[in-house]
Amino acid sequence: MDRLIYTSMTGANHTLNQQATVAHNLANVATTGYRAENNAFRAVPIYGDGLPTRAFVVDSTTSADFTPGSLQTTGRDLDVAIQGAGWITVQLDNGEEAYTRNGSLQVSTTGILLTNNGHKIRGDRGIITVPPENRITIGVDGTVSAVPIFPQPNTVATVGRIKLVNPPEDQLIKGTDGLFRLKDGSVAQADAKVKLIEGTLENSNVNIVHEMVSMIALARQFDMQMKMLESAERNAQQASEVMVLRV
Repeated sequence: MDRLIYTSMTGANHTLNQQATVAHNLANVATTGYRAENNAFRAVPIYGDGLPTRAFVVDSTTSADFTPGSLQTTGRDLDVAIQGAGWITVQLDNGEEAYTRNGSLQVSTTGILLTNNGHKIRGDRGIITVPPENRITIGVDGTVSAVPIFPQPNTVATVGRIKLVNPPEDQLIKGTDGLFRLKDGSVAQADAKVKLIEGTLENSNVNIVHEMVSMIALARQFDMQMKMLESAERNAQQASEVMVLRV
């Protein structure tokens, strides 16, 4: 009885958490470079005197889905996509480095190169800034060049190089902000083998059909767990009635 109650109770709770993960994935279907989140159940026994039969269900996030998303050609100079494996490095306000596949870039009013959600692009010499009244181009190796719109458009100046990294996927962890970091808190080294595709964006890798099927399956699973709790309650009532009759 104990095992039934604890397993069903915690299972129902974490099923709701998994529903939230599925909803979050569906909400990011159109987010550039988004990596879907995965969840899995595992049973954890409770150790201690008098509790040998009880177990909790734990919702363990198995990390993100690193399957590449489809590529979409935009023709925009500030749109780039990672060719194969790799990550674009961004620098947060606290100086911390993080990694993203979001290559939809823009230039702030102060000339700082940003992602479309406001994260500063990290270069080989720090934050990349570009001079005003210049057309920005990004090479396959991450080199950011500025071409004056006037008076001499043939003059090209290199303003920085985007830090491109490729740490092992099993060493990455996804934060609540959607960015990835190394599990040990260290900083990934630049990798010259990582290449960019200019004028292209990587779409989210969320599979809409899979997520919708998962949502339906989780709803049915929650109903089953609630029925198990109801069954445990009926069994307890019947057992109480038997004890009363015997008395």
